[in-house]
Order: sequence, then structure tokens, then C-alpha cells
Amino acid sequence: MSNDADNQRRGISEDWLAVWLGLFIFALSLATLAGADLLGWSVTTKVWTDITKALAPVSEAYAKLPGIVSLLATYVFVLALTTLGAAALRANVRRFVTAFTVIFWISYACWVVGSFANIAATSDKLASFKISWSLQLTAEAGFIVALVAGLVVGNFLPRASEAMREAVRPELYVKTAIVLLGGFFGAAAAAQLGLAKAVMFRGLCAIVEAYRMYWGLVYFVARKFFKFPREWAVPLASGISICGVSAAIATGAAIRARPVVPIMVSSLVVIFAVVELLVLPFVAQHFLYNEPMVAGAWMGLAVKTDGAAVASGAVADALIRAQALAVHGVRYQEGWIMNTAAAVKVFIDVFIGVWAFVLAVVWSTKIERREGDPVRVAEIWQRFPKFVLGYVLTFIVALGIGLAAPTLVGKLKAAMNEANVFRGIFFVMTFFTIGMVSNFKRLAEEGIGRLALVYVVCLFGFIIWIGLGISWIFFHGMKPPLVGG
Repeated sequence: MSNDADNQRRGISEDWLAVWLGLFIFALSLATLAGADLLGWSVTTKVWTDITKALAPVSEAYAKLPGIVSLLATYVFVLALTTLGAAALRANVRRFVTAFTVIFWISYACWVVGSFANIAATSDKLASFKISWSLQLTAEAGFIVALVAGLVVGNFLPRASEAMREAVRPELYVKTAIVLLGGFFGAAAAAQLGLAKAVMFRGLCAIVEAYRMYWGLVYFVARKFFKFPREWAVPLASGISICGVSAAIATGAAIRARPVVPIMVSSLVVIFAVVELLVLPFVAQHFLYNEPMVAGAWMGLAVKTDGAAVASGAVADALIRAQALAVHGVRYQEGWIMNTAAAVKVFIDVFIGVWAFVLAVVWSTKIERREGDPVRVAEIWQRFPKFVLGYVLTFIVALGIGLAAPTLVGKLKAAMNEANVFRGIFFVMTFFTIGMVSNFKRLAEEGIGRLALVYVVCLFGFIIWIGLGISWIFFHGMKPPLVGG
């Protein structure tokens, strides 16, 4: 895997290439607002019990298109884009095409496996799938399956790994995904304007306060008590404080951590988010059914992946409404608890770009500055992860469209859902390829076990409880509207 300095000598950097790839897909998705559905044929993977129903076009306009045809079209489109990118990087295009094809299909197969209902379905969806149990990992389980598959290939099939080397570019894939993530969050933020203004204001205040506490405490614990270097402590603090995958990678890039560091942190975040998903909604049902909005905010503050946070909000929404009806005869409107969790999570994710910039400045001016050297703006710019600019741009454009034309919010969300198909594909390829370049022995030497212990200590020692306390401070006394009210 080559770094940005190598790429600069060879052609465009992977950082800038990710920006252009992400912006191109984002622009195509916006055509939906003008009535031209240019990406509706792209494939989406549903949670499934019948494999024949796992694949479908993302847009209803292409509902008659068979799922397998949709997948093939998606593969050809992504292959074409990335091959152009490989040419811009001055890579060996023929080798790239062959290697990318293998990586794409293995990665997508992992995503499909991870979407099996007994693995992915949350408790509120079991009845609809006619199953009695599930691991409740959400579709993000596909990322973990891909990581494991990549580790197997990288550690036990070295010849196969070497043959695919030209397309093993986890940094390019994840940075492109994060550019697309900005548009998705922008549309989500615009849609959340339908919530009460008080919910949004309190949610923003709550996450600012929680984030300030979370990051410093996790960083301190990792450095002081577990003796981790800054390279590990920064992505860990960011992954727990903001959003596991995206925040850890963006801030890791800002301090120039090795790619394996934020990816391993992200994997831990996904795993522990599952534990929270299985526990916290049921705790909220028994102790917070009189404070439903506190419960929703708590899910958004405490659960550190987007899918698991929203799923936790959905489960808590169903459980608390049922409990309030059984105990008090109160029937709350559906969705407010879940939407509060989603709104708080969106505000948290907005901080990804802000914090990456802050860390780039701090590392350039304080941490790695040699005594007597002047602080150079060029150094800050060189260190700053350029793909974050793409993330901020897509976020601002999507949010701006939603605010300027509220009647388009529905179409905007549909457009971002189409772009989100490609975000998921790039993410799952990221996990597979980072597994390929990871070595079991090296990970053990890096202290992956200690890293998990830091996470356990921080999550159950103070993160969950700080999140609960702040949720109580800002949302105590707020209630969802009543059915018919």
C-alpha cells in the first residue's frame, strides 16, 4: 500500500483522488432532484433469510431490474471509476483491474453474509423475518466478516495477497467513503429540522459537552495508564468520542498514524457497539420509560456506530412506548425516541471534519514541531487530510439544499441513499484490504488486547454514565407527543 508522498511522485495523491471520486458520485446522485435518477440501478443489500431476496436496486424506479443485474452494473460502474483513478495514480492498470475484481467480489460476498437475518436483524425486526433469535449485529457485521476474511488471506495466502497488491488500497477506499458520508449526514441533518427546535438545540449542546469530556478522558487513560503512544491514543479517543470508523480514520490521517491503527480501533468500536445495542435499550426500558427523550439521547451519545446507534434508538423506541402504555396507559407517537437518537448522532458526526483540522494544526505546531523551526501554513496544509474537505463540502451542499428547499428533503434523502450504496461498498472493501495488509503477530505486538481493555475501561467506566448524565441534564422533562394529540 502506498502513502500520499509516494503517490505525489507517481501522479495524483490518493487523498485528492478520493475527493474527486466521492464528489463525482455525489453529483450524480443529486440529479435525482431534477428528476433524473442516474444511480437508482445500483445495488442495495437487504437483511435476508432468503438469499434470492438479498439484492435489489436501491430505487423503486428500477424495481423490475433483477438484483443480480443491479449488482453487476454496480461492479462495472465502480470498476470503471477506480480504474480511471488507478491510471491517475500511474498504477499498473491491467493488474489493478484483475486484483480489484477479486477484492470487490470477496468484499461484497462478506457484506451479504453479514446481512443474514440471524446475524444482522435487530430485536424489533425478528417477527418480520419469522425468526426467534439473532446476534443483532446489524448489517455492519459485514465489515467484521470482511476484516476476518482479509486477515485470513493476508496471513495464510501470501501469494494470493501479493497478486492483488495493486488494488489493495484501503486508504483510497475509506477516504472516498467518508466524502460520501458527508452528503448522507447533511441530508439527515436537514431532515431532522422537522424535530422540535428544542430537541435540536439541546442535542447540539449535549454532544459538545460530552465530546469535550469523552475525548480528553479516553486519551488520558490510554496514555497514562496503558502507556499507548499518541498514534494509538488519538484514533481511539476519536473513535469512542465521535463515530468509530470515520472519526478514527480521519483523525488518524491528521496525525499520520499507520492505516492499520484506526482500522483496528474501528473494529473494536463496531464490536462493542453490538454489546451496547444488546443491553442499553433494555436498561432504558426499565429505568427511563418516564423520560423517553433522555433514553433516545442516551442511545445517540453512548453507542458509537451510526447503524447501531439508530438501531438502539429504534429498539428503545418500541420498548419504552410499550412500557409507558403498560404502566401509565400513555401512548406516545412512534419515532420520536429514535429520531432523537439519530439527531444527536448526526451532530456528533459533524465534528469529524472539525476535529481532524484541530489535530492537524496541533500536531504541526506543537507535537511534532522541532524547536527553532517556524510554524508553516504549508506544513499544516500538507498534513491536513484533504478528503475531509470533500466530506465538509458534500455535507454543506446537502444541508444547504435541504434548508433552502424543504420540499426537496424527501428527494434529497433518496438521492443520498443512492450515494450511500457506494459508501457501503467502499467501506467493506476497506475492511477487507486492511485485513490483507495486517499481520497477526504484528497486531499482537502492537497490543491489540490492551487496546480492547482500554475500550472496556472507558466505555463501562465513564462513557456510558457521562452520556446518561448529559442526556438527563438536557432532555429531562421532554416528552414525545401523544397519539392523537
